[in-house]
Amino acid sequence: MPESAAQPRAETRILLEVIATTVADAQTAAQAGADRLELITAFGEGGLTPSIGMVEAVREAVRIPVNVIVRPHSRSFVFDQHDHAVMLRDVRAIAAARAHGIVIGMLTPAGDIDRGALARVVDAADGLPITFHRAFDEARDLPRALDVLLSFESVTNVLTSGGARSVLHAEPTIRALVAQTQRTHCTVLAGAGLTVDALANFIAATGVRAVHFGSGVRVGGHGAAPVDADQVARVRALLDAAADAPV
Repeated sequence: MPESAAQPRAETRILLEVIATTVADAQTAAQAGADRLELITAFGEGGLTPSIGMVEAVREAVRIPVNVIVRPHSRSFVFDQHDHAVMLRDVRAIAAARAHGIVIGMLTPAGDIDRGALARVVDAADGLPITFHRAFDEARDLPRALDVLLSFESVTNVLTSGGARSVLHAEPTIRALVAQTQRTHCTVLAGAGLTVDALANFIAATGVRAVHFGSGVRVGGHGAAPVDADQVARVRALLDAAADAPV
């Protein structure tokens, strides 16, 4: 079958990012149709920085891009000077391990994007693209926070549930954020609570062009379980059908 008949054109393809916590997760997700991985440890804590050994092993095991989270603890997204120093070390080490990108987020005590800290991360990342993770959802003003992130050329993705516990409960907010990023260098990456069954309607309602799956594509829907190849393949097929659907 010609490639054009097998999948949507590159410019219309809806990106699928899947969380991986092991090499096996990464391989399963890649083989089943994921476009990109977010590599983490401590799934139950919302994701913490994995070891450099894991970063290197996963990068060698798959051909799709591997983005790596940098988060030193799960207490909050407000970090002190010691946390920031550790995070910069991790960013440099992950860049040296030739990961595709950095996943990170930090806020001020007032609930704004920590511009100064993010600028230092951009410098340490040495050109790697940055995904600002769901720290964004705890910002006090999401449109204003997104405007701040749009001022950073290196921030190419914002992972968000629209400020809700589940992205499925924030469709109007996601739709507005997608509109805010039109014709910019940044993509809204919708995730948290997204399910396979709700995916098609969610895409149609919001217009998102990138989605993020964690427990929704794991065996039994459990965060501690392995990635389920069949679920990833279902998501891939649904995204391809949505990309080919008439506007």
